[in-house]
Order: sequence, then structure tokens, then C-alpha cells
Amino acid sequence: MVGPPSILSSSATTTQKSFYTQQSTPYNTNGAKIPSDRDGLQPGALANGARSNSSLSFGPRGSSLAPSPAAPGSFSSNMRNQLAPSRTGSGQDINASMVNLERLDEDDGLVSEQVLATLRESLNREMKIKEGSENMLEALNTKKAKQTKEQRQRVEAELNSSNQKIKELRNQITELQRPKPPTTPTRTRMDVIFQSSNGLRSPHSATKSATGSEFDEPTESPTYALAEILQALEVEGLTPDYYVGHANNLVELFKRHPTLKYDLVWSVFGLRMQVMLLSESREVVAAGYRMTRYAISDISSLQKIRSLNIDYLVVLSLIKERKADVEREQALKFVRAFLDVKDGVSEVSRAVVRTIASVAEHTEDRLKAICIETLAEIMVRNPALLVASGGLRPLADALGEGTYEASGSLTAAFLFLLDAPQRRKYLRSGYELEVLFTAFTDSLYAKENILKQNSKAISYALKSWPGLMTLSMYNFRAIRSLVSCLMLPNPTIRETVIDLLYSLLRIKSPFWATSFLAGRRLTTYGRVATLKAAPQKTAQPVEEEPGEKSFVDHYTALLLAVLIASDMLPGLLQVTRDADNSMLKRKTTLLIGEVLKLADSLLPSTWSADLQLLPELFSAASHFGDNERFDATGTVYQISSVSRTLYRTVPAAGNILASSINSSQDNLASLEDQPKSNPNVTLDETTFRQLLVETQVLSSTNPTKWKWDIILKIIEGPLLNGKRLDEAIKASKFIKRIMSFYRPFKYKFAEVRNTRITQKYVKVGCALIHTLLQTVEGVRYLADNKLLRQIAECLAQCDPTSGLTAQSPMFSKERLQETLCCGYFAMLGTMSGDLKGLQMLDRWRMINMMYHIIDLKQRPDLIKLLLSNFDYSLPGHPRVLLSKALTAGSKEIRIYATNVLRKYSSRSRTNGPGNQGVGDSKWAIQLLVTQLYDPEVEVCATAIKILEEACNRKNYLEYIVECRPALDHLGEIGAPLLLRFLSTSIGYHYLDGLDYISNEMDDWFLGRNDTYVGVIEASLARSFVEVTEETSNRLSMDVDSFELEGDNDAHVPPHFYRELTRTKEGCKLLRDKGHFEEFATTIREYGMLSDDSELILKVKGCLWAVGNVGSMELGAPFLEECDVVENIVRIAESHEIMSLRGTAFFVLGLISRSVHGLEILSEFGWDSNTTRMGVSLGLCIPQNLGKFFSFQPWKHEKVSDIVMTESQKAAAESAKTDDDIVNLRILELIVDLGNTVLQKRAMTELMHIKAKKVPGFKQPALFKKIMTLLESHHFRLGVRHFVAELFDRSVLRRIVFGEENSDDEMNSDVDDTGSEGRTERQRSISDLSGTAPESGV
Repeated sequence: MVGPPSILSSSATTTQKSFYTQQSTPYNTNGAKIPSDRDGLQPGALANGARSNSSLSFGPRGSSLAPSPAAPGSFSSNMRNQLAPSRTGSGQDINASMVNLERLDEDDGLVSEQVLATLRESLNREMKIKEGSENMLEALNTKKAKQTKEQRQRVEAELNSSNQKIKELRNQITELQRPKPPTTPTRTRMDVIFQSSNGLRSPHSATKSATGSEFDEPTESPTYALAEILQALEVEGLTPDYYVGHANNLVELFKRHPTLKYDLVWSVFGLRMQVMLLSESREVVAAGYRMTRYAISDISSLQKIRSLNIDYLVVLSLIKERKADVEREQALKFVRAFLDVKDGVSEVSRAVVRTIASVAEHTEDRLKAICIETLAEIMVRNPALLVASGGLRPLADALGEGTYEASGSLTAAFLFLLDAPQRRKYLRSGYELEVLFTAFTDSLYAKENILKQNSKAISYALKSWPGLMTLSMYNFRAIRSLVSCLMLPNPTIRETVIDLLYSLLRIKSPFWATSFLAGRRLTTYGRVATLKAAPQKTAQPVEEEPGEKSFVDHYTALLLAVLIASDMLPGLLQVTRDADNSMLKRKTTLLIGEVLKLADSLLPSTWSADLQLLPELFSAASHFGDNERFDATGTVYQISSVSRTLYRTVPAAGNILASSINSSQDNLASLEDQPKSNPNVTLDETTFRQLLVETQVLSSTNPTKWKWDIILKIIEGPLLNGKRLDEAIKASKFIKRIMSFYRPFKYKFAEVRNTRITQKYVKVGCALIHTLLQTVEGVRYLADNKLLRQIAECLAQCDPTSGLTAQSPMFSKERLQETLCCGYFAMLGTMSGDLKGLQMLDRWRMINMMYHIIDLKQRPDLIKLLLSNFDYSLPGHPRVLLSKALTAGSKEIRIYATNVLRKYSSRSRTNGPGNQGVGDSKWAIQLLVTQLYDPEVEVCATAIKILEEACNRKNYLEYIVECRPALDHLGEIGAPLLLRFLSTSIGYHYLDGLDYISNEMDDWFLGRNDTYVGVIEASLARSFVEVTEETSNRLSMDVDSFELEGDNDAHVPPHFYRELTRTKEGCKLLRDKGHFEEFATTIREYGMLSDDSELILKVKGCLWAVGNVGSMELGAPFLEECDVVENIVRIAESHEIMSLRGTAFFVLGLISRSVHGLEILSEFGWDSNTTRMGVSLGLCIPQNLGKFFSFQPWKHEKVSDIVMTESQKAAAESAKTDDDIVNLRILELIVDLGNTVLQKRAMTELMHIKAKKVPGFKQPALFKKIMTLLESHHFRLGVRHFVAELFDRSVLRRIVFGEENSDDEMNSDVDDTGSEGRTERQRSISDLSGTAPESGV
């Protein structure tokens, strides 16, 4: 059909025509994430043959709904010209590599984060491969060497390869994490590749080399440059590259001078913008959108832009075909820039939102993922606009289908709306979140990738208060449906649900879980003796609160209670009975054991007592006539075995509660373990010689054939007897061969690779040194042996003052990382814990060498090894060395040395009577106090954190106060330590003398109390989201492993009133000031409000203050005097804001930590778990969950209920009528296009009407009416594209420039002359684009 150009058509060259018809490059629809910094349009070089690949990738900005700090509204990489065909073959690779290189060089923000994430993922994968190889080697070592020689060689090769890759990846991560120096904005390499060569501008490189570019001069005049660019854009009739190049220059100018956009004259700039957006070239239109986006400054600039009729242009750009993706992308980024301006969402029209929703509904559209995220951001900022524009449906579909990768951010948007009643009314009562469970309940169509995606979203929802409250409505209907999926005979669904339960309950699988799941027996793998060999971080119990648990455990206790109430255990038992997969059975059995252990430690006895009996399982096992009895009996045995092993192997650091509840059992176990090695000391001679023979040390010189477990038993047992040791030295070669193995210049021990398996050699070496130091014979032998002399020589190679050098030093950085050479420092550390050992070190001048090594700035790894392995329990040179490192070392070394003091300042020593008091920790505390005056703030912060931990012991705290540290110069950093001083009367009087208490108390009462709300909520948010990686219990000698010790504790920010009420003096001051009564009054009067954000913040601050006071035994009487607990319980059980209920829940947990508080709560139906001594653990949950999860369905705000303005109503009504009969019929047919049944007939009739060249399709009035209809009703993307194709291009120009009153004859004349004036190429393209309108894009 020959006719005027349609409204969506654009000019194209012959090259373009062939490109678009023959292009076969597939479009990326996976929503891949794309960098946001580089989004410049690059002009194409048609003359010199440079080409660009036009297949771009599109995807979401990221998982966060917060505005990006990069370019406003940006989410994509650089925009390039699509005027030339893409390269084929190797050309594509070169082009892609150039883009990748450019991204790596210039994307300082998002790209570097993406690369870091990729490198970290690769590092995790290599670490797992390494661990698997080590496990394989350990298994092969139990078999005969000859049978497994080839297999061992392959595994060792794989292990070496993994070690090399790990080293390279760590180096790359370190390089990327280094801060880059700021650079001046320069032109990108892609500018050079795609520079314009139309003769109107000289090449950039030539311009720079000759006189310098006016845009790159640091002394440029921005207003002059702006005027020059705008004047250049006035020229008409030039190639698209000319306009794209100038638009890019203008964007660079805005980047260099961000304040320039505030001085724009919109009458001039707006005209240039309109002309570019009305261009027939897609690249020019895209450049216009980008240029305008960077000109946005505030809400007034958005209003000026909208006054220029840009909404119509944006809508038409978004509904264009795929080949216009360069324009569509920039149009969408332009809309997203509105969201980055304060209150900018109010300037986004319903027509634009509905168009974005139609793109989001289109399955095959490349912009789908970005449109979904844009709709989510609009929903957070203005839910009424989104619901009225029909944007909620594509969001709910994306959430349920599981195809949207950033499901966490989408879930967060729904949770934000569900939290408060003012926003909640736009959603149906929980149905939007329940759609996540469809993938699990519809087992016939279950796909693993969708299940995993939805499980992440479910986990995110259940770890938040709005999500848990909403999904617990209707008697836990959604959670019950998830648990009931365990009954379905679908292994994929079952495994996904079980993994989800592991994640929700934060269960860390024990290190033996992998072998257990593979089928190995726990009796052979989980021996206590084996487990005790691994050093575990022992948690430091707090004397005043031995059973204190974190808020995360409190929330986990509630979630566990909800899952138990939702019949989780019957579902898990069903899996153990009828699952065909043995690994799935074992995984479920392990989960049951973990759940029973969690229930015993977290839940009140009323919850956990009946749970431990597993009545259903035992009743099935006792039906002797039923064949299923055997499965049930096996399950009982497996659960019992798992529970026993979990009880024996629970690490103290992983579960503080276990140490407090089972302290008496642990003491008995330690008493049982102590004498195990003692009977071996008094072995008879025959048994002793038999043991020596069994080690195979006497029969073989190959250390790999020795039985190292027996060697360790002998060293820690019989050899502690001087007579036996003398016999082993003189009558056999046992000691001689072992010592020979450890000598550095024998290159045996020193050449062994540093892996988890080979750590046993280090352990035996340290045990041997320790044993030799216990007897006179051993000391004499060790002093005369070549071992110490050779170690001293190796140290001398690193001492620049010794005069000894070596081409490859034994203690070089590479050797210490890759081999067991680092084990020599552990042996030296063992010697430093004994007076005779220190004398030997001094004899070989090793102490002097260490003083020199501490001064080496280029060997921080060596210094860290020395500091972390020394034993500082004895006064002497080690403490002096540490003191030197603390004061004279580099910043990195000072921080590391400060961390070394942690275990000596906050842990009681086991030797001597000093463990009851401060004892040997005085020196460490004194050094830490000295560190408070370090010039580097990071060092001071580290020392304060360690001293704060030491304050958990009352006697340590009193000694720290005696040191009288001055913290005024540290400001906020020292505040936590000062708060801890309030815990004792000595500290109280010390601070009172400094006039600190009264000033701080007034500060907290007047403002800091409210600020604390943000701090504690941010801390809780991090705790809920963070997933700590499972650590393999490896005896690592890595220098960085020590540095992390104690740094990952989830400390709750200290509260002033909590510390104040630890002492009687503080309670008296609180009573005199009357602050607690003020807090209680605020809660009582304003606690149930839900519409005033400032008062809600005030109530939260008062809740935290009351909870912290009530958690102390001395502060609990305040609760009864003010009778405030009843109000807090009412807030927790009936408040309209879900997150405020959660705050009240945590506050009740704080109150339950005091005995008096727990008694008060028990009257209101809340109970907490206690230790066997009756001490509350602060994990308070309601006895009746229905009272806490009492949300009832709310009234849903429908689209028809959302109030429109009078102008919108009038426009909607007038859009349905018209005086012209043909126009009225067109409007009726447009409405019919929204009906699937009538759509085809309506499209046919509209095409017939257009063929008759009726004047209606050239009238701006009819176009506006149809746009109003498209804004008011739901139409698919293809239909919108079809409708826009019906109108002539001149209509849009007249609307944008306000030329709507011209008559139809003028329209016709303009159209005819325009048609005659067009070239043959333009007419052919128009005809091609207007022949067959598509129903979808």
C-alpha cells in the first residue's frame, strides 16, 4: 500500500534495509544485567567502514529498588549507532572484545562489581574443587599405594591446578579492590572507532593533537560550550551522525559540569529536544532522549519537559518494533530518570505507565525485565498510579512465573506495600505473595530453575515481618501448602523444599554432613576423638547474661514454631518413609535431627517436650505386622545416630546456648577426655615397642607410609615419660627419623603441599616439640639436634642484617603459602610457651632475628605468621616483639597485632589461680589501651571492639576503668566502650566525674533514642539477609585466617539505658530523671497510631528503651510500676503496621531476659525457654500463635475505586464521543481491539478505513482521543503498535509543536507535497513498513 509515512516509520539507508531483513543475530531475552555507567550514543563511521554490532543486551539494573548512583535512570551499556550491518565471524569477536576491554577500563561502578562477583564465584568453585580433591586424597591414603597410584597422581594434579587458580583469582580480586585514582573524563576508545567522518568535524584525535578540543580543556567556559552545541544543533538536513555526535558532546559537558543544567533556557533547549525527538532517524531520537535525561535537574525541569508534549513521543517510542530497540531503551531510561528526582513519580503519566506495563507483559520483549523493575519502583513510590494504570498484573505474573531473576527486589516491593495499611489496601489480602507457591503445588509442571528462583523469593519473604505476617494469614495457609508439598512424590520439589527449610532455620550443616549424605556411617566418621582434634572457636560466655541470644535466634524460634504448627515434622517423616533417593532420605533425617536440636534449644518446654517423642514415627515402628515398620525402625535409628553425633560435635561458637544449657555435661565430658592419654604413659616395654613397630617408622623411610595417628598417640603418651623418650632416642631410630623428616634442609616436610590432609604433619611436629620440652632428656636432645640450627638459618635468610642470603629462601612468600614451611612458625610458637624453649630460641639468636624481621616493611606475611603463632602467656621477648609491632609496624601490621591481643584480653587463662580474676590479661589490656591513641582510626576502632568484648567480664571491665582511658578524641567510635563502663559502679563514678552521664542521658532522651531505631533496624536487616559461608574445619596456617577471628560476631548496638540500669546508681538516676515514665506514657498514648511516621518512629524508640531497661534485673521493677508490658503486648498482637509488631516482639524478648519480666509476660500468655538453672534465654514466643498472627483480610482498593481528577474523568468521557460518524466508528473499533473475540474483525475494518484515506487519521484531535483510550484501558503491545501505525507522522509533529488548529486541507496539502518531496528510498521504506501491520512486536 503506497501512502504517507506512518507515525512509527523512520528513514533508513539501503544498507539498513538489507540489514533488517537479513539479520539473523538472535536477541537476548534472558534479562542479563548490563552496566549502567556507559550509555553514550556513538556515531557510526559509514565512510571508513567501521561497523557496530547492533544486538544489544538488556536487563535489570540490579536487585535493589534504590536509585542508582550512576547516570540518572541508566541501566544499560553504551548505545551505538545501528546504521551499519553487524560484523560476522571474527569481526564480532574483535568488536565484543573491544567493548569488554573498554568496560573493564572505564566502568568504575557496576562493571567492577560484576567482575568481582564473577571472580568470587569462580574462587568459591575452585575452593570446593580443592576441598573435594583433598577429601579424595584422604580416602585414597587409606588404600594400598600401588593400587591407587595413577588415581592419586590425577587427584594431585587437579589439586595443584586448583591451588594455582585460587592464587591467580585472589590476585585478581586484590587488584580490582584497590582504589583507583580519579581521572579526568576523556573520550572513549569507541569514540575513536565510531568517529564521524562526514567532513563537518575533524577527527577527535587530530583535534586534540593540533589545538586541543574545546570540550576537554579544563579551563573551558561551560556556557560558551553549551551555546556552541545548541547552535550546531540548529542546522537542518545533515546526517544522523552529526546530531548524535553533538548530543554526545552535550552529555559529556553535563557530566563535567553538573550544575550547568540548572541554568538551561528551556525555550531554546526544549526546541532542540523536540526537533531531535521528531527525527526520522532512530539514533537521533535516542540521542535526544539521552540528552534530555542528563538535562533533568529537579521537579520543575520535569514539568517543563512535560509541557512540551513529550508524553506522546515516549509512548510511541516504547511501542515500536524490535529494530528500534536503541530508541526504546533510551525512552525507558528517560522515564526512569523521573524516578530519581524527588517527587518525580508524580510527573509520570498514566499513559506512560500503562505502556510500560504492556511491554512488561510481552514475553519475548528484550526490555521486559527492565520494565518490570521500573514498574516495581513506581509501585513503591506511588502504588495508586501503578494500580490505576494496570501495572500490578505483570508484576504479579513475573513473581509467580519465576522467570524474573531479581525476584528479591520484586518481593521487597510487595513487602513494602504490605507493611502499612495506607499502602496495603492496593493489594489483595496476601494473594500476591501466595502466587510464589504455585510452582511447588503444581507438581505436574514443576521446573527446577523456577522452583529455586521462587524458593529464594519465599525465603526473602519469610525472613521479613510483612512476609511472615501475610503468609501466616488464614491459619498459615500458604506455609501449610509449602510443607504439604513434601507429601508429593516429586524428588525435585522435595529437595527444594528441604533446602528452603535449611535456609529458613539457618542450619549450618556439620562438616561430616557430606560424608554422611554419601552413605558413610557416623560411627566411623564422627568420632569424638577425631572431632576434638580440630580447633574450634570457643564462645566467650557473658557472666551477667550467660544465656543471651541474638535477635536472629529469637526470630528463628518464632519461625520454627510456625513451621512446626504447619505440620513440618510429619511431612519430613513422610519423606524418610517413601523417598526412593537414599541421599534425600539421609538429608531429611539430618534435617529432622537439626530441627529437634533447635526446638530443644530455642523453644519453650511446652513446645519441644512432645516434639522430641516423634509419636507418629514410633507408632509406625511398633506395628510389627506391617512391612513399613522396617523403614520406620531404620529412620528411628538414623535420627538417633544423627542426634548423638550432633550433640557430641556441636561447636561452641556456633551455638552459645548449647554451652550454657549443657555446661555440666560438657564439664563431665572434658573430665572424661583428659585422662585418655594418661594410661599410655605407663605402658609396659613390650606394648611400647609394639606401638613403635606399628608406626612403620622403623621399617620405612618414606613418611607417607607412616601411621601418623599412632605416632601422635605415642608422642602425647609414652614419650612424656623421660625413660621411654630416652629409649626411643638411643635404642631405636624412631625419634631420629621423625626429627630428620622435619629438618628444613632435608626438603621433606618443607616441600609438602599445604592442604587440609597434610596439616597432621604440623600437628605432630608441634606435639613433638612440646613433648621434648617436658623432660630433661628431651630438652638435651632438642638443644643438640640440627632442627633448631637449620630453622635459625632459614630465619637468617630473611634477616637483612645477618649477612646470609639465598636465591630461593626457605621462608619466601610463595613457599609459606603453598608448602608446610609455615608449620615451622607453629613449632616456634610452641617453644615460646615454655621457658626452656625461649632459652633455646635465644641461644640460636632467633629472637634477635625476629626483632629485625618485625622491621621489614616488605614482608607483612612473615610478620603476621610470627605474631599469630607466638605464645604470649609468659612474660618475655614475645610480648616485647608484639609491643613493637603494635607501635612501630605499618598500619596493616598494627591492626593485625591488635587482633592478636583478642584471645589474651577477653579469655581467662587456664594456668594458675589468675583465671578467676584479670590474671595474665593485664598486660594485654594495657597494650590495648595504648592502642587507643594510635594515629590511625582503624587501629583505635579495632582496639575498642576488643576492649568492648573484654568488658563482658566484670573484673576485666573494672581493670579497664582503672587504666582510665581517654576517649574524647575518638568521638562516636569510643561511645560503645564508654557505655560499657556504665555496667559497674566503678565505671559509673568514673564517667560521672567526667560529666559524661548527664550529658549523654539528655542527648539520648532528646534525639539519640530515635536515631537508635535506624541503627538497630539496619543491623537486624543485615543479620537477616547475610548468609555466612560454611567453613571447612581445616587446620589452616593461612595468615589471614587469624585476622577474621572474632570479627563476624553479630553484636547488637549498645543502648544507653540498658547499660545505665546495670547499676543501682544508674537506676536511681533514671528514676530521678523520670525518663522511663515518659517512655511508657508515649507508648500508652501513641502506640496504636499507624498514620503518623514521626510518632511511629518516636514509639519505636520508646519501645527499644523500655525493652533494654526491662531486660536488666535492676530495671525490671520499672515495668511493673508503669504497667507498660500490657501496652507492648497489645501492639505486638493487634497493631496495623506489621513491622511495628515485629519491633514489639523483639522488645518482649528483651523484657523476658529478666526473671521479673518473664513472670509478667507469662500472665499475658507468652513463654520463653530457660536453662536448667531457670535463667531465661530471652526467646519469648506466644503460647497461642493465633494471637500474634491475627491479621484479618483487609478491604481491597480496586482500580475503579481509585479517585481520578475531574480533568481525567472529563477526558475519558469525551474520548468516547465524536461529531464525525467515521471518527466515532474508529473510536468504537479501537475499544473493540481490547476484546480478544472482536480484535481481528476490528483490525480488518480499521485497515479498510485507512485505505480510504479518511481525514480522521490526520487529525490531532482524534489522535488525542485514541491516546486517552489507550491510557484508560488495557491493550496488548501489538495492538498499541497497530493503532499507532494508523496515523500519519505529521499528526505527531503538529501536536508536539502546538499546531493543532490547522484545517484538514492544509494537512492534505502538506501530506501530498511531503510525499512528492520524499526520495524513492524513503517511499520504499514507508511502503515496506506500512504494508502488513503486526499484531505483536
